[in-house]
Amino acid sequence: MKAKFIDLLAAADFLGPGAVEVNRYQSEITDIVRRRGMFGQRIRQVPATGHPSRFFEQTAIPSPTAAQAFVDPRNIVATVGSPTRVERSVPLKALVSEINYNLFDIEVGAQQSQFAFLQAKDLADTVEGLMRTHDVALWNGNDTSLSTPTTTQYFGAIGQIVAGGNTTTISTTASIVDGLKQTIAQMVANSSFEVRPTAIYANPVLLDLIDRELKTVYNVVLSSTEITGGFRVKTLSTQAGELPLIPEWALGYTGTPGSGTAVLPCYIISEDMIEYHWLTDPNPRVFQLGLPGTLATQMVAVKFGAVVVKGASYAHYEVKVDR
Repeated sequence: MKAKFIDLLAAADFLGPGAVEVNRYQSEITDIVRRRGMFGQRIRQVPATGHPSRFFEQTAIPSPTAAQAFVDPRNIVATVGSPTRVERSVPLKALVSEINYNLFDIEVGAQQSQFAFLQAKDLADTVEGLMRTHDVALWNGNDTSLSTPTTTQYFGAIGQIVAGGNTTTISTTASIVDGLKQTIAQMVANSSFEVRPTAIYANPVLLDLIDRELKTVYNVVLSSTEITGGFRVKTLSTQAGELPLIPEWALGYTGTPGSGTAVLPCYIISEDMIEYHWLTDPNPRVFQLGLPGTLATQMVAVKFGAVVVKGASYAHYEVKVDR
C-alpha cells in the first residue's frame, strides 16, 4: 500500500469541526439540447442508384383532345400519342464529424467511475449532431442545382420548391388560414397531376399565429393528431383532408411578427414525393481510426446521400406570410 497526502484546502467546499465537505455531482447530466428535426424522419428513405442517383419522372400521359378522340364509328382514325417522361438525377453529398478520446482522460474517468457512460453518450451525441446538421440542410442546403452542383451541401428542399416556381404570399391584412386553404385547393384542383399534400411545415411562431387567428376570428380550437410516437400536432381542415401543422425549428423567419415587415414562410408538402437517396446505409456509420502518436482514440461518423424533391413544380408549395 502506498500512502499519499493531499491538501484538502484546495478541494473542499468547507472544513470545520466534524465536517469536511467536498465536491460531488449528480451522475445524470442535464441535457435537453435540440437534436433531430421532424422532416428528415418523415420523408422517404431510398437507396441511391449510383452517383448521381437517377430516376425518371412522368410529366404527361397520352391524352388526345376531344376533337381527336371522338371519331366517326364507321371511319376510325386514331391519333398517335406517347407518354412524356423526363430523366432526373441527384448528386450524392458527404457529411462527416469526428470526436477524439484522450487516453489519459478516458482512464481517469474509468477510475473515478462516476461518468462511466460518458464515452458512449458523447459518441451518440456526435452522431446526433451530424444528423441535426443533416436535418437543417434538408431544408436550407445552399446548393442551387441538381444537375450541376455548385457547393458541397444539399440542394435544400426550400431551394428546390422555390426553383419549381410554386410560391405565393399572404399579405399582412389577409387571413393566413384562408390563404393556406386556397393554395391547397388550387393544388388539389390541378387537372394534370393528382396532387395530395400530406403536411404543412412551419416555424412554431407562425403556427401560433394560425392558432390565434382561428380562436380570435372563428372561436375555433384546432384538433390534434399523433404524427409519431408521443408527438401530437394541430391539424387544419383542407380540401386535401386534415393536414398536420408540423412545427419545424429549422425553418427560420425574418423580422418581428406584428411589425408589418416580418416574413414567415411555411411549406405545403407532399411527403411521399420527397426522397432521401442514401449510399450504403441511411444512418451515419462510425469508424474507429488507428491510434496516432498521441494515443487518442479517433471516431469518425460519415453519411452519404442527398435529398430530392420530386414534382417540385406541382406537388409542393411555398407560402410566405407577411405580418
